[in-house]
Amino acid sequence: MDEKEFDYMNVIPLVDVMLVLLTIVLTTSTFIATGVIPVELPRAAKTNEAAMRTQTIEIDRTGSVFLNAKPVRLEDLRDAICSLNRSVLVLIRADREVGLQAFVDVLDVVKNLGFQKVSLQTEVKR
Repeated sequence: MDEKEFDYMNVIPLVDVMLVLLTIVLTTSTFIATGVIPVELPRAAKTNEAAMRTQTIEIDRTGSVFLNAKPVRLEDLRDAICSLNRSVLVLIRADREVGLQAFVDVLDVVKNLGFQKVSLQTEVKR
């Protein structure tokens, strides 16, 4: 029996598959590049403002600690935030000249109390 050899290879199905893959890659890379998928959220009649409130802890260049713009000693910070809901966002703003130990002391108090949402505010360099 003589077998007939292929004279050419049909590449049309291969091109179709590659175009589909390219479409998928371009679509997903758009979502990754923008960082968000546009979603219109439903509205509620009333919000729980206590849960949505952010607690701000600031440390100035001398190492003084402020809770929501009110001065507080580091020893009293634990008592001041102890009664807060642990799902509240705690924002720490520290002066760039402050010693690392002052920042670590404040962060240690916040983390030991079990706050899960802790953020450090920075400024974007332009």
